[in-house]
Amino acid sequence: MSAVQEAMPAGRGSRDATVRRFALTDAIFRGLTKAAAILVLVLLGGVAFSLIAGSWPALSTLGVSFLTTESWNPVTEKFGALAPIYGTVITSAIAIIIAVPIGIGIAIFLTELCPRPLRRPIGMAVELLAGIPSIIYGIWGLFVFAPFLQTTVQPFIIWLFHGVPGLNNLFAGPPYGIGLLTSAMILAIMILPFITSITKDVFDTVPSVLKESAYGIGCTTWEVTRRVVIPYTRVGIMGGIMLALGRALGETMAVTFVIGNAHRISSSLFAPATTISATIANEFTEAVGDLYTSSLVALGLILFVITFIILAIARYMLMRIDARTGA
Repeated sequence: MSAVQEAMPAGRGSRDATVRRFALTDAIFRGLTKAAAILVLVLLGGVAFSLIAGSWPALSTLGVSFLTTESWNPVTEKFGALAPIYGTVITSAIAIIIAVPIGIGIAIFLTELCPRPLRRPIGMAVELLAGIPSIIYGIWGLFVFAPFLQTTVQPFIIWLFHGVPGLNNLFAGPPYGIGLLTSAMILAIMILPFITSITKDVFDTVPSVLKESAYGIGCTTWEVTRRVVIPYTRVGIMGGIMLALGRALGETMAVTFVIGNAHRISSSLFAPATTISATIANEFTEAVGDLYTSSLVALGLILFVITFIILAIARYMLMRIDARTGA
């Protein structure tokens, strides 16, 4: 009994030391994760502050006209951001319209319909597209894709919609090859792997029992996909689309090669145009004078705000979906 009594304090001391060590490591882990989260907010705030400070000379000098005019003349120091904003929004919107149904369709095929021996090769091929540098897409678009569109696709579309009210203006003008539609199609190809990969991964998280139950009551593959798979994974799908949209909004080199870099707004999708990122990439090294440089920084601030607004809208949509589902 005396030996047991003597051993009990030693055991209790060892147990207390273990508890203190676990508490210390847990506190350190909590502190590191909190610091990482705060660091993200600090970086975001620093970027926003730098953009606001750098763009203030242009915004205070040009005022609202900077957002409402398309004139861009460094010689007379007349700068307007409307044309780059228009090009950025239109190319990204068209790219999303093209890439989302194709990407989701590929994901559905890989998870529901594709023969098992082909799933890995096709999935790897799609993911390899995401690893291609954007400048390679730009070179390919300029020397291969744009000439193909110029000689084959665009003349046919112009002839097809000639005389059709509305569409004749949308697809009007000489077939340059480069322009809004070409850059949007290049962007669609670039963001397609992101949408496909993320959508496929979230489709794989759907419990098999849900799909098997749906098949068991006689549902078709389309009904299972529409009623079970997509509702179960809607948050992940929306996340993939937002990630792809962020890539499209900020893409620089590929768009610079094929958009034409013209500071004007045209109703035709075949016309040359420009985007915010392309304008900054083309002109920042040549910017002379404080107002010119500040105008380019102001374009960066506008792109930052556009991205923030789009992400906020996406989060609001997800909240509405969750609330409606819960109701």
